[in-house]
Amino acid sequence: MIDVVFYFQVHQPYRLQKWKPQDRIKKLDLFDEPLNRLVAERVAQRCYLPMNKLLLDAIERTDGQFRCAFSLSGTVIQQLRDWVPEALDSFVQLADSGNVEFLCETSQHSLAAVVDLAEFADQVEVQRATITDLFGAPSTFRNTELILDNTICKKVEDLGFECMLGEGADRLLSWRSPQVPYRPKGCKTLKLLLRSYSLSDDIAFRFSNRKWPSYPLFADTYAGWLHDVPPPAQFIGLFMDYETFGEHQSEQTGILDFMRHLPEQVLQDASFRFRTPAQVAAERSAASELDIDKPVSWADVERNLSAWLGNPMQLEAHKAIYALREDVLAVAKKRPDLLAAWRQFTTSDHVYYVATKHHSDAEVHEYFSPYESPHAAYVTLMTAFDHLRREVQKANQKQKQ
Repeated sequence: MIDVVFYFQVHQPYRLQKWKPQDRIKKLDLFDEPLNRLVAERVAQRCYLPMNKLLLDAIERTDGQFRCAFSLSGTVIQQLRDWVPEALDSFVQLADSGNVEFLCETSQHSLAAVVDLAEFADQVEVQRATITDLFGAPSTFRNTELILDNTICKKVEDLGFECMLGEGADRLLSWRSPQVPYRPKGCKTLKLLLRSYSLSDDIAFRFSNRKWPSYPLFADTYAGWLHDVPPPAQFIGLFMDYETFGEHQSEQTGILDFMRHLPEQVLQDASFRFRTPAQVAAERSAASELDIDKPVSWADVERNLSAWLGNPMQLEAHKAIYALREDVLAVAKKRPDLLAAWRQFTTSDHVYYVATKHHSDAEVHEYFSPYESPHAAYVTLMTAFDHLRREVQKANQKQKQ
């Protein structure tokens, strides 16, 4: 029996207003609320609401045989609470079906795991409480953009998680299969499930590419590809951004119809079934130990940290943000608004927009960025952050008086 594991990442950042050094910023009015609300409402109408209904229908049509998993970042949860509560309710409906697992991550979709494990743990605990309240206690973890290494995996295990998701990068696996569970080096109990990136990207990136030899892709063709996966496959990790469906790839491409028909096509082969990550981790043993000595992610061709920390502007901004943590924590009891604002700056999207990539990677970064250039993104980020830093310094001085 081979398990098909669909995992969908749901995330929206709080985008900054396009600040310039000469601007005068009032208090902590740093973020572009009209834009953030517009995007949240648009994506909910195009993706979250129709796809959640589609998946609920798939569960009913297959008598509960269809299963999948989600991770919602803390930032998107708050946006849906504030602006599109009916979309958040539709995710709760999926959880109530009993067929959908909701994972934990950092509350801010941050890079804390690669720079500050104490902040990482704090954000995980905030997110765990949120997920437990909405969907039930999570047992599986996914870090921002699937970033992981041995140290991060050990910390995730220490935080009590039983399963973690990662990228099946070629440089990590060499000759080994991404379709069996692994045990990260240094861990005793944590199961690691990896993404089958080619099959995942056939949906997430290539589906509507008219130059792709397999265009147009139909559900029966794709199910056939899954059925032809060779041994020693135990599961197939199909991990992708949820916004793929209806937002990044519009409904007119046929992608919603594709997903509507796929479950039955997969289940036509009795040796295939749908499972959640927690089920796979509980039902299957780790095939072997995996040594992840350098960080791996699912981003860009390199599948490392260069999407966020690949140039001097990104490194400077990232260093400045985390250097302020201790000062923020020192005033957090009296000024929780400063801690909340600072944590919004840890969202990885801010430094992602500053990337200076080339070719197809550059196109992806430009698609997501609200700025006309990486330099403009950097100026906006540092202008806003400098204002926050001054506000934190003022609060510290006042507290010492």
